[in-house]
Amino acid sequence: MADIEAAERQDKYFLPYQRSWILDESPMTIWEKSRRIGATYAESYKDVRGCVKALWPAVWFSSADESAAREFILYCEQWVKIYDVVARSLGEIVIDSKNDIKAFVVEFENGTRINALRSNPKSFRSKGGKVVLDEFAWHDDQDALWGAASPAVTWGFPISVLSTHNGQSSLFYRIIEEIKRVTAAGGKSDWSLHHTDIFEAVADGLVDKILKRPATEEEKNNFIEQCRRRSLDDLHWQQEYCCIPVDEATAFLTYDLIRTCEDAKAGDPKFYTGGDCYVGIDIGRRRDLWVAWVDEKVGDVMWNREITALKGASFAAHDAELDRIMRTYKVRRVCMDQTGIGEKPVEDAQRKYGAYRVEGVLFTAPVKQEIAFATKRSFEDRNTRVPANAEVRDDLHAVRKVTTVAGNVRFDAERTEQGHADRFWAKALAQHAGSGPSVEAADVRVDPVAERRDRARESMVFGERKKFSMRDALRPQ
Repeated sequence: MADIEAAERQDKYFLPYQRSWILDESPMTIWEKSRRIGATYAESYKDVRGCVKALWPAVWFSSADESAAREFILYCEQWVKIYDVVARSLGEIVIDSKNDIKAFVVEFENGTRINALRSNPKSFRSKGGKVVLDEFAWHDDQDALWGAASPAVTWGFPISVLSTHNGQSSLFYRIIEEIKRVTAAGGKSDWSLHHTDIFEAVADGLVDKILKRPATEEEKNNFIEQCRRRSLDDLHWQQEYCCIPVDEATAFLTYDLIRTCEDAKAGDPKFYTGGDCYVGIDIGRRRDLWVAWVDEKVGDVMWNREITALKGASFAAHDAELDRIMRTYKVRRVCMDQTGIGEKPVEDAQRKYGAYRVEGVLFTAPVKQEIAFATKRSFEDRNTRVPANAEVRDDLHAVRKVTTVAGNVRFDAERTEQGHADRFWAKALAQHAGSGPSVEAADVRVDPVAERRDRARESMVFGERKKFSMRDALRPQ
């Protein structure tokens, strides 16, 4: 037993962040953590040690599902063997027949017990001892569970809460935020807060532990990158590994909504059927991306056929890419971001392809609101198909709808290395292009000669065998 006690401060069993948790004897401890860093493993040792020392009469451990409870008990049984103490595993037993509550139980010679329960608030009624709430943010009814579990520690027993984040509406998130608010104001919280994201865990030796040898920097970086790639999307990566709670309530397009419109055939030019196409171009140069989003209208569904994203490219490269798109697809209408540096590209495109085919869109607040909501409706009505691609998915999800104190709706997105929701706005512009002339465009007086000339140019671009001359353009209709 002395050997294992000494090992708490060595690398034999635990990494530094695990030892920090084990040695924290505060009555209320909470751990904001990444997935699969050995937090439950460390907690199981702490609980076995406490039972061996009879620091509490029982441990009441609750996780979000039965498999996690079973895994916790297996860890405890491992520590019992290493401690070489008299204890027996009772397996799964009924601890409350009236409410049909079962637990996996390890009983020690001194009468203490570790009980691993499924998530059920009734499990804690009339119980006393240490309470452990594992993956607390993922329990179905956190408020009811907390209300039932917290009185179990009334007689001076500790309570431990461990979890990854699950949005910003969970009780776990609210507790963490309150702790941070109190400490930021110079106060002292009742909680002892621990924080370990995947980067901190790797820095503390997680990869070395997995490989059973010192890892190189490349191996550490590859491990983190593999974790990121295995994530379903950016939300999953941020919450499960980076300890960043993501509020889906403020996401304009939720991941679930985006996935309903994903298709393996979307985003691949080889599936282009030759139909009418509508293009949206979000213009960026230095900080943001230049993105062209090409949608083909098939029936009443807008199918994405291609997305081009350029960063730091010259205006000449932008023009060349637009020219390629215009030659490749039967483009009926292009809507371009005319805001800021977009003025000249829009003028150049209108002069080359015709003012009735190219519309400049100024991103004023009302315009952004109109085209954003039209895009959202297309997802809700499943009238659009987008690539099943993580980069595209994250960009579509990046936009947040914010209501100001004045009641105005504003759309915002965090600027990252991948862009500034540029693909979302390119898609919104393509959706707008396919919806027909805007109110502003309808109010503009069109030069009939210029319009006939543009239509004739369009017929040549689309490959229609039709002779045309300037005389045709000037002939009265």
